[in-house]
Amino acid sequence: MKLIKLSMLVIPLLIAIPLIGTGQVKSSINLEEAINLALENNQLLKIKAYQVEEKVAKWNESRIKALPSIMANSTWQFNQNLGELTISQGEFGTLPLSPQMIIPLPSSDLHFPLSKHESFIAGVTIYQPITQLGKIKAGAGVSKTELKISEKEREKTAAQIRQTVEKLYYAILITDRQEEEAQTKKELASLRIADAESALKAGKIPEVSVAGLKAARADEEQKLIRLRYQKEDYLGDFCTLTRLENQKFVLAPVDLLTENQFSDTIPVYHLQDNSDLGIARLQQDKAVQGVTAARWSYLPDAGLIAGYSYQKGNKIYPEKNPFVGATLKWNLQEIMLNRQLVNQRKAQLMQAQEQVDLLEQQTANEAEKLTRKLSHAGELVRVAREAAGYRTEELRIEQEKLKNGLSTPSGVLNAKANLAKAEADYLSACLNYRMVRTELDLLFNY
Repeated sequence: MKLIKLSMLVIPLLIAIPLIGTGQVKSSINLEEAINLALENNQLLKIKAYQVEEKVAKWNESRIKALPSIMANSTWQFNQNLGELTISQGEFGTLPLSPQMIIPLPSSDLHFPLSKHESFIAGVTIYQPITQLGKIKAGAGVSKTELKISEKEREKTAAQIRQTVEKLYYAILITDRQEEEAQTKKELASLRIADAESALKAGKIPEVSVAGLKAARADEEQKLIRLRYQKEDYLGDFCTLTRLENQKFVLAPVDLLTENQFSDTIPVYHLQDNSDLGIARLQQDKAVQGVTAARWSYLPDAGLIAGYSYQKGNKIYPEKNPFVGATLKWNLQEIMLNRQLVNQRKAQLMQAQEQVDLLEQQTANEAEKLTRKLSHAGELVRVAREAAGYRTEELRIEQEKLKNGLSTPSGVLNAKANLAKAEADYLSACLNYRMVRTELDLLFNY
């Protein structure tokens, strides 16, 4: 696998995070510790957690709408002009006591004030919706579905972070082995150059052979420089994710020949566990709930009302008045508008259903491909492990031969270079296996 592709996988997860202080610096860190640090400090994951909190609050808000609403009000008012009831003289006729004595009723104009300059009104009203309870319930279902979608997105983000940290961890270890291989080959080339120059002085070889050896050493130097820059990039991304300071920690090595996490057994995955497919199904449920809520909007807004009012300053109305009743509101124009809303929601539902079918096909195909790749990757790990074991034995034999005078330093260096390459190949095979396994786990939220 080309390690340079790792940088493209890291970009979506790298967030602008300031480096931590010396209090979190560790002299050595293993893979699990690195993953935990990334999960604790990653800002993208924190954003997802806040989004979950937001959806929880929205769900609670939707459910509260089904409860009775209580409205309290009060008003104090000063009236410059007062209302007055006037009964004019003789308004009720006359009272004939005698032909000479006719008394008007009333005998004079009467004035009755209806209010005072200062008035005060206070009351409490309770309203319980009835016909809109179905719509409110459907809306709460939409909010709950959005909450589940946010939770699944947070889980998916956490899995992506784990995958990225693991890739970087192995990439750094592989680069270390490749640097060791290149350095050993450079030393081997220098030793061969020294031997060749001695042979050249003795006239045993042509000068062109020495130039070729020097060119080979220069190639190893170029490889070392490229590997150094590549490792710095990996370390920079690794530090950004874990918030560790560069040059103040070392990665715990992997015991190559005793590593047993690369099993040939392929776990059983279930299609319904796929995160993207789960989110698509939740979107489908949300669309169904949206259609239901839109259909409930055809009903008029009817509900029960009860309350208590108190007023002081107006003599016409009672001072204390408990009341109960019902309300009905129906905007007939909304019937036509709501029909179009239902059509929109139905179209969204059809889109969601097609998206579920499409993702089921894609997920099944991807799972089959990754399962096949995992089987092949397991075989490569087994062969690379055997090769590393053989190269280890080869180095031991060369060192024994050197002690007994049966070998040369260049032979030992060549064996060291072969071992470093075998270890790098084994780490690469392990990384490839872990990447495929992690992609499978990520695919099924395992």
